[in-house]
Amino acid sequence: MKTAPHCLIALVVALGINTLVSPAAACTGIRLKPKDGSVIYARTLEFAANLQSNILVIPRNMAFTGTAPGDKAGIRWQTKYGMAGANAFNMAQISDGLNEKGLAVGIFYMPDYAQYQAVVADHVHQALAAWELPLYLLSNCATVQEAVAAARHVLVSDALLKGIDFVPTFHYVVHDAGGRCVVLEYIKGELKVHDNPLGVVTNAPTFDWHMTNLSNYINLSMNNVPSRHISGITISGLGQGSGMLGLPGDFTPPSRFVRAVAFAQSALAVATAQEGVLQAFHILNQFDIPKGAARGTENGKTMADYTMWTSVSDLKNHRYYFHTFDSRRIRMVDLNQMDLDAKEIKTFPMNEKEVIEDLSGKMK
Repeated sequence: MKTAPHCLIALVVALGINTLVSPAAACTGIRLKPKDGSVIYARTLEFAANLQSNILVIPRNMAFTGTAPGDKAGIRWQTKYGMAGANAFNMAQISDGLNEKGLAVGIFYMPDYAQYQAVVADHVHQALAAWELPLYLLSNCATVQEAVAAARHVLVSDALLKGIDFVPTFHYVVHDAGGRCVVLEYIKGELKVHDNPLGVVTNAPTFDWHMTNLSNYINLSMNNVPSRHISGITISGLGQGSGMLGLPGDFTPPSRFVRAVAFAQSALAVATAQEGVLQAFHILNQFDIPKGAARGTENGKTMADYTMWTSVSDLKNHRYYFHTFDSRRIRMVDLNQMDLDAKEIKTFPMNEKEVIEDLSGKMK
């Protein structure tokens, strides 16, 4: 499936050109650190087609087999740690989640840049598919350091995703309860590990490009710009926010990356993890894509990315929170309350309709 940047999609729509392009997933991830020592990792999930996501709780000692090219069996492992998170296409896989040790891993789409590793016959036993890497890392690792070592132990292959029949191109963010964060990328068949001190991630291009691009926005500040006096005239900013004048507001990955850094770094420090969770949801409201604002066409059909769900992981208290496009009610799974020695995967449906409370009859 070919993809196109949102700026190109917008241009195509504006010009009315009947071109075969598809919107690319537009996910945004941030990290917050409340004063109580907790670490909050949060992200949005955008796509144009329903990903059929649900919340899974996967216990310890569950057996899994990776997928090698040609739908062959790859690496085999058992889950050492229990975990919770969201899946896609009803698969027994976690696309975004955390485990009982406070490690979090998330998939972020990176079209046109990710190129996975070659798998020769002698190394099929090390292979897994791109969508299986988060589950493998959450199964086996407690820290970012362990996750990087584990990623070097496996081969992420260009296996086809059944039902879609193409190779999804991802990069990955990894956070731990100690506050360290890295981004894992597969570039020209090699694993690249980028330290991520800001804890922010979006989509293409590569992470190092986004970090370099921040140099174009060093003028941004959370403080208003002071008035200036020119030839006897005082010129003042218009209202609040003059320090952020020039902050990019479109939906492209570079613009969202800059905006995510600006909002995460300017957020006032909160005292507790619970406050941090709510603060993260508020920040990510700034990245919601409404249906219709980012469009493309595929086989003559209009496709539009939108924010399907937003999740927040409390890495200290091992809680996974989320709300969805259809329901803004925040729901949560607490790993500490789950039976992580259970014999089967527990599934919680994400689909829920919005509940609007009618206060009319309660008015005094």
